[in-house]
Amino acid sequence: METTALDAERPAALDPASEIGRKAALYLATVGVVVALDVYSKWKVERSLTLYDPVPVIGDFFRLTYIFNRGAAFGLHLGDSSRFIFLGLAVLAVAVLFFMYRTTPWSDRLRLFAIASVTGGAIGNLLDRIRSDRGVVDFLDFGIGSVRWPVFNVADIAVTVGALLLAISLWKEEQRNEPQEQSGPADA
Repeated sequence: METTALDAERPAALDPASEIGRKAALYLATVGVVVALDVYSKWKVERSLTLYDPVPVIGDFFRLTYIFNRGAAFGLHLGDSSRFIFLGLAVLAVAVLFFMYRTTPWSDRLRLFAIASVTGGAIGNLLDRIRSDRGVVDFLDFGIGSVRWPVFNVADIAVTVGALLLAISLWKEEQRNEPQEQSGPADA
């Protein structure tokens, strides 16, 4: 059988074992880096900063403010049971994300990276909830004067960026799957 120019331009398909290995490497590396950065940054903050004492980095606009957040993103709080509710939701989210990872093909690396980023962030904050009843360590503080964004951490960044990338990936898939509109009949 002859090889045509078209065949030479087509990328070689990965065998299934190689695809699984590459997916696992991307997933584990991304999750690992996010968790490591999150854990290290929180460890450093807990040893370097005083609780609730803002340290200006770029004037009043960006400060490092060591706090504990017993709720979820943006200060969402569900009372005394918040820790256990958010702990359970995080475990459920990690399980759902792992299922999404398993069903995502290697060809959609943006989605794989997005899923791994959200997973790493969820695990980072989950570790805080497991180790302490005080809540999640947050320290990145942006705003002007009394108008401030809720204080957040590296895990929150990974979840937010990952969620945005996941939305883009899903939107792109939807665009690819939309049926092409057919043009009207050609003029004779």
